Amino acid sequence: MAKTNLFQKIMKVVLGSFMVLAGIGHLTFQREEFQAQVPRWLPSDPGFMDFVVISSGIVEICFGLAMIFLWKHQVKVGIVLAIFYILIFPGNISQYTNELDGFGLDTDRKRLIRLFFQPVLILWALWSTGALKYLLNRKKGSS
Repeated sequence: MAKTNLFQKIMKVVLGSFMVLAGIGHLTFQREEFQAQVPRWLPSDPGFMDFVVISSGIVEICFGLAMIFLWKHQVKVGIVLAIFYILIFPGNISQYTNELDGFGLDTDRKRLIRLFFQPVLILWALWSTGALKYLLNRKKGSS
């Protein structure tokens, strides 16, 4: 387990809480909003799009709970969550390129700015779990 300070631990729980809330939103009150982020190169059948939103919501709840409760595996959770953020990034790109409104992102400028927040989430997941330090130290050790 990587050693993290109190601020990192707090920020890990905050990110985990955001993930749980986002996952609940996928399943309930923000379901339509999240459909705007389903990449348009995937099948556009409403049932399939709803399946993507629901399944990603379940995954987000699991990640959120893992961030909050799986302290012994925090490095692994941070790395896998960062990979998840990378994998869902095409949805944000699709929302921008297809000019789809959702979550108040109703202009090209707002959708473009949103794209720059994804690297923040990736770094947040890695930093707050100690995974960033772990990966950097691992790279130094292999040189």
